[in-house]
Amino acid sequence: MDPVIQVVRVTGADMLPWLEHVARLRIAVFRDFPYLYDGDMAYEREYLEALSHASGGVLVLALDDAGVPVGASTGMPLVEAEAAIREPFQQANLAEDQIFYCGESVLLPAYRGRGLGHRFFDEREAHARSLRGIRTSAFASVVRAAGDPRCPAEYHSNHAFWNGRGYREHPNLRATLAWKEVGATAQSDHALTFWLRELETSQ
Repeated sequence: MDPVIQVVRVTGADMLPWLEHVARLRIAVFRDFPYLYDGDMAYEREYLEALSHASGGVLVLALDDAGVPVGASTGMPLVEAEAAIREPFQQANLAEDQIFYCGESVLLPAYRGRGLGHRFFDEREAHARSLRGIRTSAFASVVRAAGDPRCPAEYHSNHAFWNGRGYREHPNLRATLAWKEVGATAQSDHALTFWLRELETSQ
């Protein structure tokens, strides 16, 4: 029998005890294709500290039966996200204050296929609906060329999953973020495209 996984949602200072765990999860999961991120704990601490200070930020945790995080997901109002994420929306004259930005979902391979990806979205979207004025949920995904030789044979994109959640890709909305890839000696720029969906809300 699969172990029971508890999903919890935390905000504000309640995130602080979990940030080191989340940093290690991000580094482990994003090391794989398509991100190929050669993780940096200093950057991770800065990024996650900013999340914990965001007034509308949320951290969703998947905990194993020992209470250890095996997955995590984050989000915050777009107006509280970093400038590189906000810029494409500003250039497109979209109402930033009506958009919730889902930062990432990371889950260890052994715990995939149990519906936790849906739970991560469910929890973040529920949090977004609780925030005044939010109408849209958005996230970014890295752009990789078709036929990238670093793509493993067993890799499957999440496009069908995201479409099934009601998100649609907007190729005209693109951000550029820099990180060091596995095997590289320096950071390089990477393009990300955004996916959006409208949130049903009574606000």
